[in-house]
Order: sequence, then C-alpha cells, then structure tokens
Amino acid sequence: MDDKNQVIRGKAPLRISFGGGGTDVAPFCDDRGGAIIGSTINKYAYCSIIPKNTDEITVHSLDFDMTVKYNAKDTHQYDGNLDLVKAALNAFSINKGCDVYLQCDAPAGSGLGTSSTVMVALLSAMAKWKGVSLDFYELADLAYQVEREELGISGGYQDQYAATFGGFNFIEFHGRNNVVVNPLRIKKDVINELQYNLLLCYTGKIHVSANVIKDQVSNYTNNNVDAITAMSEVKALAYGMKDELLKGNLHSFGKLLDYGWQSKKRMSNKISNPQIDELYDEALKAGALGGKLLGAGGGGYLLMYCPYNVKHKVAERMEQVGGQLSDWNFELRGVQTWSHNNDRWPYNQIQVDIPDGNYKFNF
Repeated sequence: MDDKNQVIRGKAPLRISFGGGGTDVAPFCDDRGGAIIGSTINKYAYCSIIPKNTDEITVHSLDFDMTVKYNAKDTHQYDGNLDLVKAALNAFSINKGCDVYLQCDAPAGSGLGTSSTVMVALLSAMAKWKGVSLDFYELADLAYQVEREELGISGGYQDQYAATFGGFNFIEFHGRNNVVVNPLRIKKDVINELQYNLLLCYTGKIHVSANVIKDQVSNYTNNNVDAITAMSEVKALAYGMKDELLKGNLHSFGKLLDYGWQSKKRMSNKISNPQIDELYDEALKAGALGGKLLGAGGGGYLLMYCPYNVKHKVAERMEQVGGQLSDWNFELRGVQTWSHNNDRWPYNQIQVDIPDGNYKFNF
C-alpha cells in the first residue's frame, strides 16, 4: 500500500490486572508456572501509519511532543529515543518511507501496561500495512519478543496478551511459546455490578517497573523463602478470583483483592511505599473491601473494590489524601486495525443538493 492518501491505524486497549501479577515473569513462570486474571479497559494506545514514496521514516510521539526521523535503508540503532518504534520497524524489515504517529491514553509508568500496549498497536498496524497475517497468539508473542528480548525491557508476559486478546481473561504462563489465554464468560449483570463497585485512582506517582521486577527476580533466584511463598500465594489467589468472579460472588472477589495485595507486597519491598500504603489504608477505613496497585508496583494506578453504598465515601477520602479518580469502563474487544482514505483537504467548496434547493459552503 503506497498511496499517500491512505492511513493505516492500530488501536489496542490498556489493561487492569486483578490477581497473579508478577507470576508471569521469568524465571518463576518458567519453573513453576504463572497465572493472571484481568481485563482490558476503555483507555487505548494508538498507532497511525501513512505510507510515503520516499525513504524517510518520520515518527511523531504525540504524548511527548517528539519527532524523530530515520532513513528506511539504514540500520536502526537503539539509543533510548523511541526504540519501540525502531524495534518494530526492524521486526517487519520496513524499507519504505512512512509517517508514524503514536498516542496513548495513559502515561508511561501508570501500571496499565502502556509500553506493551503501544507495541501491540504498532505491530498490528505494521502487519496490516505489510499484508502480514498474524493470529492473536502470534501477535502477542511477537510483541513480547520485540519488547522483552530484542530491547531487553524488563517485564512479564501478561501485558502483550491482554492488549491483543482484550476482555476478561485468565491467562496461564509456562514460559515462551507456552501461554494459554482462557476467555472468561462473565454475565453482563456481573460485569456491570463489578464496574459499579470499582474505583480507579491515580496515585500521582510514576513507577519504574524495571527496578521492582529486578528486585522481585533477585528475591526468587536468591531463594528468598518469604518472597517465593508470596509469589505462590499470589498465583493461587488468581485461581480463587477467577472462580469467585465466574460465580458472581463480587464481595468475596473484593476481599481476595486485599489478600492478593498483602501477599504481593512481600514479593519485593519496592512494590509499595508510605504514600501508597496511606492511600490504601484510608480507602479501607472508608469502607473498601480490598484493592491493589496495578502494574509491577511503586506507583501508578490503585484499583479499589467498594460496596456501592460506601463507594462515594471511599472516593471522597481518596481524593482528600491526594488520589486522582479516573473515569473508565471495561473494554471487551482486543486489538483492532483498519485503513482509511485521508480527506482531500483543503476543500474549496462543498455543494449540497436537496429538494428545497442548492446550497454551497465555502472554505
């Protein structure tokens, strides 16, 4: 597709994890198997590609107000500037010019899987441009390979698979090429009630997941018994959350969120901090049953489960102690791609003919 009037777009949803976080990180998942339960939400990463008849590749990061140019014939070196894009270009051996636009509804370090979701949106758009057919497992695995192995970015498997498949999933991990995504068939009434009872609160602090994951992996490889026991508990709780959610036992589900959070904090002392602990404790005092920090830990978004009759009190208290509440909903679709003809802009005039007469609108 070389028509400069064509734009190819990829759109992938960000995710929230309910339980099992950290058990998808090697070597724990390689040795013992990991399990994650979570869902995607209506916040997205977007990629737009506009082919050009030149050798110039221009990448526009709309979130960071950054523009970087490359020559399509050159080897792209990783230097910390939009390396996700360069790795995706290398993955598809892109040797034609294009404009690439990237945008995400949440900041990096928010705990919603932003970098992996951007990668999924980027690779899906490039695959459509190149005419490469990838099923969801192949796309998620490619995103993992490019981000974790090619670029060496620390993290687990869940983000790439969540963004690709979308919806509520229970995902089991036994290392590379042995990931099984189990879509959960949850009644609409249960989804609506769960949404009504959840609060998503931004802590105002960006986390550096690599530091947390490095410490977690170190605890495992150094045979830290308490940390390893905590990882096994977090994995078991993911199975328990799945059962309670499928049964529609949402208050039990909310309490399990608390058990999971208490266990996860024992996996690494970098997962929480006094500010987050205060925010969480105040939410419990106001009536929340449980919750957890999303992502690896250290900052980002805090998810809290609150019975509907105290949700407003929890929300008020969290804002009083510095939390920023977010408007959101569940998204049941995964990655989407499409192409579109760019408008032939600027127009000089549009003429509209209707039975009452002819109308002209000048620009």
